Amino acid sequence: MLEGALAAGLASAGCDPVLVGVLPTPAVAELVPASGSAAGAVISASHNPFPDNGIKLFGPDGFKLDDDEEAAVEAALDAPGGRPEADALGAVEHWPEGRDRYVESLIERRPVDLSGLSIVVDCAHGATTTTAPEVLERLGARVRAIGVAPDGLNINVACGSTDLGAVAAEVRSSGADLGLAFDGDGDRVLAVDASGAVVDGDQILAICALDLHAAGRLAGGAVVTTTMTNLGFRRAMADEGIEVRWTDVGDRYVLEEMRRGGFVLGGEQSGHMINLLHGPSGDGLATSLHLLGAVTGRGVTLAEAAAVMRRLPQRLVNVRVSRKGDLAGAEGVWERVRACEAELGEDGRVVVRASGTEPLVRVMVEAPTAEACERWCDDIAAAASRELGGEPAAAAG
Repeated sequence: MLEGALAAGLASAGCDPVLVGVLPTPAVAELVPASGSAAGAVISASHNPFPDNGIKLFGPDGFKLDDDEEAAVEAALDAPGGRPEADALGAVEHWPEGRDRYVESLIERRPVDLSGLSIVVDCAHGATTTTAPEVLERLGARVRAIGVAPDGLNINVACGSTDLGAVAAEVRSSGADLGLAFDGDGDRVLAVDASGAVVDGDQILAICALDLHAAGRLAGGAVVTTTMTNLGFRRAMADEGIEVRWTDVGDRYVLEEMRRGGFVLGGEQSGHMINLLHGPSGDGLATSLHLLGAVTGRGVTLAEAAAVMRRLPQRLVNVRVSRKGDLAGAEGVWERVRACEAELGEDGRVVVRASGTEPLVRVMVEAPTAEACERWCDDIAAAASRELGGEPAAAAG
């Protein structure tokens, strides 16, 4: 329904929409400049349930539009003006071969030998259903694919990168070497090792950063990540002489810092990694091939590779509040934050921020022990609830 509405709207404005079917978001980001198109649009719920479907926009270079460009698009939607008529209207085309072009390009860029490797792949009933199993099999892996029966409603439901239970269970029961779990639109990936233990986005980014650094390809000797990244990541990078640049949460902010500083690698704990050596956007399947190449190239297991980074205990609590985005005057919250920082010193970290889209305050604490982590996280979350009129909505980590 959304595809039909979007294509009709573009055609009515004189554009020629080209429909590529169900593809991961990074495939569209790559196909736009490869085909000389003016822009790209992806209809996607990303890592969320299907009612959250929205539209992601890409410029002619394949990069996501920045805030100012998106604001200009929204303003243009409401601007008065005439519409084309008759033969000035656009025509809708179909390009199913775009999928093949993306798959072939990915294999050419990352021709890693996966012979003998047994991999469980969870496609989250989403877009990577059309690409990931084939790519991994063509590179030699034995693939057991789950989450590959999309019905339009089950995307990201109890599967994929937001729920690793299914892929972990399948890895353990099948005796696979590892598992990969994508989100619905395929720009994220998380992994589990042979025991079913989670290898999160911080660990994947660490493995890939060290791989590029060893090859002399980590531009500027730096990697970009967000304030939510585990402190253990920064320590692992420091041990190897790699600088860590921090940004606000959001892949667009990571990308902005990468382009501003001339860096090639960045990512988030969620598994959204951007490698500008291989494409303009986060690509879960490309990240998987980079990860697998780094692991097989060293002749180690995924668990052994992930051991380059020791994660500090980390806990995140979302506090639902009555006043969205209002933390400036919450002195009681900041008093508890200062007390936490005084106790933890250099051995921990606390991040408190308001969600930009929901009436939530996110409280994240890292500490040397799980006990200290939970104690301070609950303490600060309670202060936020008292001052901003809410209650903890969810906890993770």
